[in-house]
Amino acid sequence: MRKIPRRTVLGWGLGVAAGRALGQAAKVEPVFKPEKDASLRLLRWSGFVKSDEELWKANTKKFTEATGVPVSVEYITWEDVRPKAALAANLGTGPDIIMGWYDDPHIYPQKLVDVSDVAEGLGKQLGGWYDVARTYGYSNRMRHWIAVPVGGTVECLTYRTSWTKEAGFDEFPRSPADLLKLARALKAKGHPVGFALGHAVGDGNNWTHWVLWTFGGKAVEKDSKTIAIAQKPSLEAIAYVQELYAQMVPGVGSWLDPNNNRAFLAGEISLTNNGISIYYAAKKDFPQIAEDINHSPFPIGPVGRATELANFSQAFIFKHSRFPNAAKEYIRFMLSPDQAGPWVDAMNGYVTPALKQYQDLPVWTKDPKATPFRDGIARMQHNGYAGEPGQQAAAALAEFIVLDMFADATVNGMSAKDAAARAENRLRRIYRG
Repeated sequence: MRKIPRRTVLGWGLGVAAGRALGQAAKVEPVFKPEKDASLRLLRWSGFVKSDEELWKANTKKFTEATGVPVSVEYITWEDVRPKAALAANLGTGPDIIMGWYDDPHIYPQKLVDVSDVAEGLGKQLGGWYDVARTYGYSNRMRHWIAVPVGGTVECLTYRTSWTKEAGFDEFPRSPADLLKLARALKAKGHPVGFALGHAVGDGNNWTHWVLWTFGGKAVEKDSKTIAIAQKPSLEAIAYVQELYAQMVPGVGSWLDPNNNRAFLAGEISLTNNGISIYYAAKKDFPQIAEDINHSPFPIGPVGRATELANFSQAFIFKHSRFPNAAKEYIRFMLSPDQAGPWVDAMNGYVTPALKQYQDLPVWTKDPKATPFRDGIARMQHNGYAGEPGQQAAAALAEFIVLDMFADATVNGMSAKDAAARAENRLRRIYRG
């Protein structure tokens, strides 16, 4: 990996120190000097938490005051980021920076600016990157960083404490088997659980990948060629989900990302997987429910280690940008402590940063209900596990192959073997062309 010049490293420390001493962004010397008359366009996803965009806009304004570089930020739905980014890559025109999802940068790495200096500088300044962040941001093919990881909208299991106790559980389960026992007990008390089995980009993909991986299953082997989805661990995971599905509220087969939030806050379900946004909304509009909410990491199954997936976001710069230095400085500025800390705090930890030093932010401990989200990036596997990130892994996720396998075996009434065989055939078309 490329070394950063000593002068640049010194600049990181001096810039942060100057900003804190003077308290004004306009006095900070940029690490990456923007080009003359630079202006930037950023395309990024819109959040489920209002304060995300509010603080991002405020920090962007600070950047413009500090550098003189105006930044136009376009917020679009999660589902629209990938196709718009791909269009810009193909046309060679459009936004300078994309704040996108998962391994999208690995689809067109040759179209992206080398951001090793930004990524390595942030890593040295802020305690290093989590392993999964490096997997997503660094290209083994290009042999440099093609994106700067931002973090993830980490998900935990969100549950009603009083109903869990009513079901006979004083502590939340730590194994999938005990989680199933809890789900049965909750349904018997009239409080069914609910997990999305429709094409929910976040909630559906995240919990189904967890359950596949925690039983030792995987879509593809390490060689990124051998399809492994129909092996015994996957069948065991499917059998587990079939039993869990029997404890769910009707209608989960059509759920998208907002549906479980609404069902939980309406008291229709007692347990689901979600980011901290349910709790955030409850504190604002349903304080009595908020008092009864708690969170837990996903249980660890037979594989013996944490195997979670989160909506992982990273920023990347297209080579068609006329202002790559300004783009680098913007990313560095937005992920530096004086900006990123208040941003994460305002969101109540809705986004968990990919840099380790941010695990010390007060937001994770001032409200203990936020603490389980703190280490979510450390618990992650990348979506293409056990292969490498790239176009095939991105396509498999975009086509909901893992999620559909579980939906086929539950909502659609297929056998475990038939559901796995269908997933295997779909993956084979992607990985073998």
